[in-house]
Amino acid sequence: MGLFDSLFGGNTLYYPGCLAKFVSKDVSEKYEKILRKIGIDFIKLEDLELCCGSPVLNAGYKKDFNDLVEKNLKIFKEHSIKKIITPCPACYKTFSQDYSKTDKWNIKVEHITQTISKTIDKGKLKLKKKDIKVTFHDPCHLGRHCNIIDEPRNILKFMGMNVVEMRNNKEDSLCCGAGGGMKTNHPDVANVAAKNRIKQAEDTGADEVVTSCSLCKLHLAENSKKMKVFELSEVIELD
Repeated sequence: MGLFDSLFGGNTLYYPGCLAKFVSKDVSEKYEKILRKIGIDFIKLEDLELCCGSPVLNAGYKKDFNDLVEKNLKIFKEHSIKKIITPCPACYKTFSQDYSKTDKWNIKVEHITQTISKTIDKGKLKLKKKDIKVTFHDPCHLGRHCNIIDEPRNILKFMGMNVVEMRNNKEDSLCCGAGGGMKTNHPDVANVAAKNRIKQAEDTGADEVVTSCSLCKLHLAENSKKMKVFELSEVIELD
């Protein structure tokens, strides 16, 4: 944190998102370790923070979503949050596009792949090299909705990986099938979508599938018999 931030009380919040916080805890812990290695001074509000509201907004409960927005804004203001870094694509999309619709929103939001990619570009992060062939699955919220496409690929390439593309990729990526309540309400449909995506990954000849979404990772892995699926943090090894 710079002198300006110290004087004016701005804090950077690491916001893992509900899935990483309660289910994929290893993913959250790995990203925290990476942020510390980068030298980012961040705070956590794990006992205070609430869901960003993405699930209730997607389900059509706008009043409940607006209530969550107001509650989160109050918490963020009380802790002088000036920037949020999150590994969750849904949280990133919700904060950067939906919260920003209120005139009370003045917080910068970064997806953690942006944070890591910028650090790599500045030569401030060393990662162990891996000579393997991988294919990257773009989460819907990150690629299609927010156009964060190059950053995760830059990280993989920086580690020496050969990144090969699936037939549907980047902003035209196929959904893994888990988002939007599909996994909960229509599991059969969700599983078919995941199996179709795994087939596309296998067709590339890649050794592994990497994605930057914990939900995508879990759902694709559940529907893969041979292909290994990883969340991005799981393939990053600090040097």
